[in-house]
Amino acid sequence: MSDEAEKKKPCAPEAPAPDTSEEELEEAQIEQEAAAGADVEEVSEPEEAESDEGEPDPITELHQQVGELKEALLRAMAETENTRRRAQREKEEALKYAPGPLAKALLPVADNLRRALESVPEEARKEGSLATMISGVEMTEKELLSAFAKHGIERIEPLGEKLDPNWHEAMFEVPDAEKPAGTVVQVVEAGYRLQDRLLRPARVGVSRKP
Repeated sequence: MSDEAEKKKPCAPEAPAPDTSEEELEEAQIEQEAAAGADVEEVSEPEEAESDEGEPDPITELHQQVGELKEALLRAMAETENTRRRAQREKEEALKYAPGPLAKALLPVADNLRRALESVPEEARKEGSLATMISGVEMTEKELLSAFAKHGIERIEPLGEKLDPNWHEAMFEVPDAEKPAGTVVQVVEAGYRLQDRLLRPARVGVSRKP
């Protein structure tokens, strides 16, 4: 009886396996997410590198723009300086040669004064009334030439000089065995120059070998 009772006695249930704690599950989940994130970063890094290579560097662009602006500024400053110098030179030349038109208009007056003096014979210069008139004409010519000189206007009288085509105009030739060929032996009309600019060439006769 006791054997049957022992056979019929239910077996005790097995003890269940201890459950995994919530903290361990959370840690495992975090590790899985971290591993998955690392894989994603490894895959996305090459794409970012490619995008960086395709886009220009903003710092390099700024340096290039600064260089272009600096070059344009230097070019503009050089052009401004050239314009200023050209304007200054033109102003100086305008002042330097300003008396030219008036001087050309007065050249016939100077010529007529000289002709009047040369037309009076030496003997007649000693007469009282005529001497006074001649003295007045000489003073007028002297004042006119002095006014010319104050403004850089100079008379050209090249008697005895070598013919210079820049300042002289040969009107005729005179046979002369004593002087070298091309020497000015007669001044028909005096020339004038303003500074280094010719107003009128001296019209002359030059010598030639007979």
